[in-house]
Amino acid sequence: MDRREFLRQVALWSAGLSVGVPHFTIGEALAADDRLPLLAHATGKNYRDLVDRVLSPLGGMEKFVRPSDKVVVKPNIGWDRNPAQAANTHPQVVRVLVERALDAGAGEVLVFDRTCNEERRCYVNSGIQEVLAGIKDKRLKFFHPDERKYVPVDIARGKAVRRLDIYRDALEADSYINVPVAKHHGLSRLTLGLKNSMGVLGGTRGAMHHNLGQKLADLATVIRPKLTVIDATRILLANGPQGGNLNDVKVLDTVVASVDPVAADAYATTLFGLRPEEIESTVAAHALGLGEIDLKKIKVITA
Repeated sequence: MDRREFLRQVALWSAGLSVGVPHFTIGEALAADDRLPLLAHATGKNYRDLVDRVLSPLGGMEKFVRPSDKVVVKPNIGWDRNPAQAANTHPQVVRVLVERALDAGAGEVLVFDRTCNEERRCYVNSGIQEVLAGIKDKRLKFFHPDERKYVPVDIARGKAVRRLDIYRDALEADSYINVPVAKHHGLSRLTLGLKNSMGVLGGTRGAMHHNLGQKLADLATVIRPKLTVIDATRILLANGPQGGNLNDVKVLDTVVASVDPVAADAYATTLFGLRPEEIESTVAAHALGLGEIDLKKIKVITA
């Protein structure tokens, strides 16, 4: 957009009159309020390139991973589905995040998920096991969770749940990077970043499903990602979270990233034609002060 159109967009946005989310280029974003949470999104067919593009305006992976850090990259690998079915995080998105964490000097990078279907089939059919096998670096650990490593954690700020069993590596990570796939969910309406962290829980996770939105927000007071990268390369519009029918999948070729986990979920909600206020977990997390839900108060950059 030219400068006149840019100023018009800012004026409409500031006055609350814009019907959509304002999208600025990196250069244009310099004119926006630096106090606003930053969110970057990019669209294109090269998914590896998309990840680099959304990381760049956020400061690159070096902003989130220091030399010798213990890093957890947490994708959704919960379902025995192939990449085209949009039930799991796209393997190329996962791979490039792992590579960039290693490039930044991580001491170790751990990738895991507590699956819903049989874990070996999920790891293989998601395509994630194959792409990570191509990274010949001993610092990468890709594994099935060990039941002995779940530890009880008091949720001091919890409103709906006061104790949860959480995987030790997620708790001990210097950098927890949350990498959900954006998709429909039969109970929570959508599953995005906040919901994806259920994959670090042990015990009977079915108990989470009563008052799920608040419980996800309660979990987020303890599991705090340094970075959320939402895979919207293809999204599941119905019959989630497992899906299976390609007719329910819409290809968007998009990746979204933010330091603010609530802002990331809020923006990704619009990809489904919904408002952030329609997703209970987003509302509850915002109420707990965990991030910004108001799209007018998020600096959205087209990377």
